[in-house]
Amino acid sequence: MARVFQINKGVSRPIVFKGLKAQYIAYLASGLVGLLITFAGLYILGLSLFLVLPVILGLGTLLFYGVFALSRRFVQYGLMKYLARRSLPKVIVFRSRRTFTSLKVKT
Repeated sequence: MARVFQINKGVSRPIVFKGLKAQYIAYLASGLVGLLITFAGLYILGLSLFLVLPVILGLGTLLFYGVFALSRRFVQYGLMKYLARRSLPKVIVFRSRRTFTSLKVKT
């Protein structure tokens, strides 16, 4: 009697939802939660619904356009690489060789 095993072919592929890849799904979800909390806070403060609703819808539209633009521009890991590259120093200046000459070599 032969055994039949399922093969999971998508193990190493990134998660994709409606065109968003990987961490951009989390960015969109956290932005939506932030908008929900902002809406609740403004509504509890007593602001008019006619004032709060357009503000939240506008911010939500900007959030969607921004996250999808980042997803298109940087794809899966490009944003992390971009931010890491920006944090590197342009030049390294050292005025003495003492740090390098005083290093001990293990033998």
